[in-house]
Formats: sequence, C-alpha cells, structure tokens
Amino acid sequence: MTERTVTYPVELLDGLASVASSSLLRIAGAFREVLEPVVAHSALVIFTEDCTGRPRKKAGDPAIVEGVTIAELDAVRQRTPRGPVTPVTADAGPHADRPTSAEIAGAERPIAAWLADTGALLVLTDPQGPIDDRLVGALWEVVAAGIRQQVATAAPDYLRDSRAASSERAGAIAELTDAHATTLESILAVTRSRQTSPEDARTAVTEIASAAMVELRAVSDRDRQLAEEPVARAFARLREDLRPLARFGGPEVQFIEPPVDGRALPGEVAHAGRAIVRGTVLALVEQSSVGRVRVQWDCDGSNLLIGIRDDGPGELTVDTPSVQQLGARVAALRGSLDVQATPGWGSELHVTLPLDPPPAAQTRSDSAAAALTEREWSVAELAAGGARNRAIAETLTISENTVKFHIANVLRKLGVASRVELAAALAASR
Repeated sequence: MTERTVTYPVELLDGLASVASSSLLRIAGAFREVLEPVVAHSALVIFTEDCTGRPRKKAGDPAIVEGVTIAELDAVRQRTPRGPVTPVTADAGPHADRPTSAEIAGAERPIAAWLADTGALLVLTDPQGPIDDRLVGALWEVVAAGIRQQVATAAPDYLRDSRAASSERAGAIAELTDAHATTLESILAVTRSRQTSPEDARTAVTEIASAAMVELRAVSDRDRQLAEEPVARAFARLREDLRPLARFGGPEVQFIEPPVDGRALPGEVAHAGRAIVRGTVLALVEQSSVGRVRVQWDCDGSNLLIGIRDDGPGELTVDTPSVQQLGARVAALRGSLDVQATPGWGSELHVTLPLDPPPAAQTRSDSAAAALTEREWSVAELAAGGARNRAIAETLTISENTVKFHIANVLRKLGVASRVELAAALAASR
C-alpha cells in the first residue's frame, strides 16, 4: 500500500503559530498568508474593539484597506452571527446566515465574514472558490483570542502606538464632524427657507441632509464608544479578570469601587490599568505570607489613580524585576509609579496614568520634532519598535518603497546608522 503523507494540516498549524507570535501591527498580514491557500481573497480586514487605538487591522488590496471604514465594518458585524457555525461541508460555501456582500471601501463587494466569541470581526473581500466555513471560523477564534491576550498584556510598544493612533483618530473625527455638520446645517437652513425652490424639492433635500447628519453623528458616537470605556465598567472587567486568582486558592482581593460618574477612560488607559493591576497582584502574591491584597481605582478628571496594597513581608522595590516590567508599561503612557514597602507590614504601589496624551510637540525632543515630518515620525516610531518595512507599510497604508524612502530620510536627519541607533535616539528624546 502506498504511504500517503498529509502536509496541509501541518502547514496550517505552522502558519497559525506564526500568526500567534506576530505583533498586533503585523497580525493581519500574517493571518492573510495563512488563509490565502484556504480561500483566495483580495483583502483581509479585522475589526476588534479590544484594540482601541487601531480597531481595524488590514492587509491586501490597497484600494480596500485604505478606504474601509469603521461604520462599514460595524454594519457587517451587526449582520454576522457570533461564535462557531453549524458544521458544513468544505464545498458548501459561506454559511447561510452570514452576509455574502456588503459595502466595503465605498463599494458593494462580495465578502465572507466571521464573528468570534470575543466580538472581533473577520472580513475577507472577493472570496474565490469553495469556503470551508467551519475551518476558517475555528482559525479565526484562535487568532481573535490571541489578539485579546496581546492587548491584555499591554506591551509598552502597543500602548505608545495605541495612544498615538487614538489621538490622531479623535482629531480627524472631530474635524470631520465639524466640517460636515456645518455644511449640512447650512443646507437645512437654506432649504427650509420660503425663498428656496419648490416644496417637494426642498422636502427631498431636507430628508437627504437630515439622514446624512444622523449617519455622521452615528459614526462619531461609534468612534467614541471604541475610544472610551466608563471607569466603572473598566473596573468591573478588572474584577472579572482577577476572580480566578481567588477561586484557585490565592489571597483575598478587596476592591474599592471608583466613582460611577467619573470621566470615561481612554481605551488604552483602561487596558493598561487592568494589565498593571493584574501584573502587580501577581508580583505581590509571589512573596511569602501574602493573605490580602487591596485594589483601589479613582479618577481625578485628568488621571487614573491606582492604589494596590498587600499585607506581606514588605520586600518590593522599584528594582524588583516584576515591578520593573510594570514600570515600562506605566512609562509608555507617561505615567508615574511609586513603591513604598515597610518590612513586616506590606508593600504599597501607587500608579498615575494621564487620561490625555500630551500635545504632539511635547511627545518628542525639539530637535527630532524640527527634523522629521509627521509621516517620518510615524515611520520612525514603528521602526524603532521593531516593525519591519512590510508591517509599517500595512499599518500606515503606504508602499514598502515609500517606507524605505522615509527610513533613509529619518536615519540621515537624526544622524544614526541603524534601526538600533534609531531606537536609542527616540528613547533619549522621550
């Protein structure tokens, strides 16, 4: 009997492992490479509320990845059922209860969509040939869970990128809202005047303008929901995160609730706050004889204030390795960390995280700000964080040649010879 070797599942698992090890900046491109042999498509788009700074992750046809909007993806998500699908054959095509076409990048296109248990959406545009709906759905569940886990760890590079993207997007949304609202309000004022064209035309234009204003406000509100998280809800999610610790014999964790009417937290601050508390609690319980940990959140309108205290031996310092890791996360959001320990009485950590990013001119040194353009600065930040040219191109929706051009200019302007030296130069400027 002839021996038959099946390599496809092994290659698929290898590819999935590569996706799992990819950074959030590269994950869309890595997942597209895995799915391309399974189902041919023109572009892959991920939409996840876990990533507040960059909820869209895209790879593929530039015309699609540069034009797809949050409103379009949100509309697809509302039509897509969550979780695993009913088993179907590999040649059955997309599952019957999933959308097969949608407006993407301003045009109606064939799509295939899956919504993971985490709420993250995967969209493939212009899918070709038979689709093993169950297989792609299972792969997507794994990738979506990995995205959530990466966000939960709140790596410093992710936090810096997320905060910059949130600030950039908020400014763009504000400008877009003001510009369109002013235009549409002017149209309404003219068409409602008795001195305008006939009534039926005025009514029609009024309806169009009113509908456009409602849609625009909906986009703005949706973006705000992505970018912010009420402080009470963020704290409730933290309690859920820490519940398994007590369930499996860990110390008692006491929670001091924040004010329910406090200012909403920027998404990256909420994620970072939870990650910092989780990391701190784990660092505290590594000590001997810790029986109780108290966690307190508060918000003074400008900062998220975190206080964590234990009843352990009081041995933590800023030089403790686990505390140093927490310090990197705090520094990524330009916050402050203070550690106070009293031998025999316990340790206490105080963290302050600013809710608002500093003005752009304050996030870099004067010399770097003067030397680099906004686009060069974006490329430099990503390159210094370890992203390769392809990942930078996908993140900023530009070509790899353009990335090479910008990096050459950045190295020349800052007088450095490599990406390692670039990272050092940017770190020194912060």
